[in-house]
Amino acid sequence: MPEGTGGRTVPHRKEPGSIGLVRKQFYTFGEPPHEMELASGAKLGPITLAYETYGRLNRDKSNAILILHALSGDSHAAGKYSESDKNPGWWDNTIGPGKAFDTDKYFVICSNVIGGCQGSTGPASINPATGKEYGLSFPMITVHDMVRAQIHLIDHLGIDKLLAVTGGSMGGMQALRWAVSYPDRVIASIPIATTSKLSPQGIAFNEVGRVAIMADPNFNGGDYYGRTVPREGLALARMIGHITYLSDDSMHEKFGRKLRGKKSFGYNFNVDFEVESYLRYKGDTFVHRFDANSYLYITKAIDYFDLSLPEGSLVKAVEGTKAKFLIISFKSDWLYPPYQAREIVKALMINGVDVTYCEIDSRYGHDAFLLDEGEMSKMITNFLANVAERSGIREAASS
Repeated sequence: MPEGTGGRTVPHRKEPGSIGLVRKQFYTFGEPPHEMELASGAKLGPITLAYETYGRLNRDKSNAILILHALSGDSHAAGKYSESDKNPGWWDNTIGPGKAFDTDKYFVICSNVIGGCQGSTGPASINPATGKEYGLSFPMITVHDMVRAQIHLIDHLGIDKLLAVTGGSMGGMQALRWAVSYPDRVIASIPIATTSKLSPQGIAFNEVGRVAIMADPNFNGGDYYGRTVPREGLALARMIGHITYLSDDSMHEKFGRKLRGKKSFGYNFNVDFEVESYLRYKGDTFVHRFDANSYLYITKAIDYFDLSLPEGSLVKAVEGTKAKFLIISFKSDWLYPPYQAREIVKALMINGVDVTYCEIDSRYGHDAFLLDEGEMSKMITNFLANVAERSGIREAASS
């Protein structure tokens, strides 16, 4: 029986609410001639998915929740890799004993998407046909391709039906795709801070980021592995993207017009303001953990996402959905504004789908799903408890 590593630390050193030390795992499938066919018609294989699990899978394997990450996320959603690790997983505030995704009750899974760069097969992986990194020879991917790869992982874990799928931003797109394309494999879906299709403004921001990367002198047509990486282009792309994750209120609250380490303007093009320093820091740190080619491929997958296709109607697209939905948006999110979530809610309601909608009044903008755990966590906790009870899952942690 697959088990997570939550709670495997020395008890007296474990922080309250923490799942303790975790480890990254890997699953490989799609060995030739059984490659996975992508939406583009291209085939990809072998495919490795990096993933982590937290909590315990119960006897009938009915308590599994799949966490789906956003653009720059990865499989490390909770816990730490070592006692000295200063950075827990990216959703550590919601995953663990007594938290929204309670690992005393649920078996939580998070995998790095294909096209990524944190252990899953992507542009930086070795192409078995050439013995070199794929680079831009890596095939184009879609959100649906990401989900289809996750199906293989869930099958490998022996899980027929997931109690819930959830994620924010691109993770929310995956949660929607799971529920729409695989209705018999999902009991509940919790899309957060997401949309059924990216707006022209969102596509525009992604394109500016891609152009910044490809214009970097070190990009070299995507063949920069073993050479100087396109640091400046990737850092700039991250700075542009990060602006869209914040709200005007949160930027005023965090930075205002405060100067950085000085009392007056420098009257040059060096950093004057705290917000400038912050964005440069975000860009500089990003290049140490993310691959520029992965940024290109994943943002393009986000651009391609349109839940209404191929039907051409969102109402038509969701009519076969069987999952119960909790859809969460944030009033200050201008990247994926609440009206886009309400469009999804309306389409589901027209089809008589069981849907709960919550629009949270947060100041944090799009990033609120990562930061504002209070009201959101309560909604998730109660929703999952209701779904588990209605589905007959009583002793979720029993083995």
